[in-house]
Amino acid sequence: MEKQQSQLTKQERRELRHQEKDQKRSQTVKRKIMSKFLIWALVALGIGSMIFGLTKLEGSPSSDKITPPVDVVSVSDWTKGNKDAKIILIEYSDFQCPACATYYPILKQLNQEFGDKVLFVYRHFPLPNHKNAGLAARATESAGKQGKFWEMHDLIFDNQKIWSDKTNAEDDFVKYAESQGLDIEKFKSDIISQEIKNKVESDYKSGYKIGINATPTFFLNGKKIQNPRSYDEFKKLIQDTISNTQ
Repeated sequence: MEKQQSQLTKQERRELRHQEKDQKRSQTVKRKIMSKFLIWALVALGIGSMIFGLTKLEGSPSSDKITPPVDVVSVSDWTKGNKDAKIILIEYSDFQCPACATYYPILKQLNQEFGDKVLFVYRHFPLPNHKNAGLAARATESAGKQGKFWEMHDLIFDNQKIWSDKTNAEDDFVKYAESQGLDIEKFKSDIISQEIKNKVESDYKSGYKIGINATPTFFLNGKKIQNPRSYDEFKKLIQDTISNTQ
């Protein structure tokens, strides 16, 4: 049977007091550790929430910004087809995007088939992770200053695999400009001009404001559509839209 405290020797009482103090110190240390852990957990949670909020802000345009309807075609837009058509197909595209290159011949064929019934509009949306996309967009705009936007547009898409990963893609674009008989000095000057940079940025911002986050993105008469999986599917979609507007 254990001894009662009153029966303990002085030595045993001292040892007991030491044990009680050690237990209290241990409990105090544990409480401090748990307190610090909770504080850091809350800090981490707060930082994580803040980062998520910034990411969401970066990827989600503010809804209080007033933007024109997506199907309003401006004089600065590059267009093909019938400018008086009731059907407007707008594409936001990235010249370095493989999916955009896949849709490029489809759109070209659609234009040949529906050119008198549809207005085709091209807008730049160079994705930040495509290092040469912005430069390619500026190259088409520079060619456009000399009346050769669509010719440069086609050449850049036709040769996408050649220039995409180059560190000196501008050399390729200059060669394409030469093949079109452009004034090369003017082309080189335009491609770095603030005017051309502003035009590409303006297209990009217009897409960003309406929530575009991938390319290509299409709008048919102002309504965003799910990307058709084939030429025939795209053709039928346009035919149905034409029928519904007659």
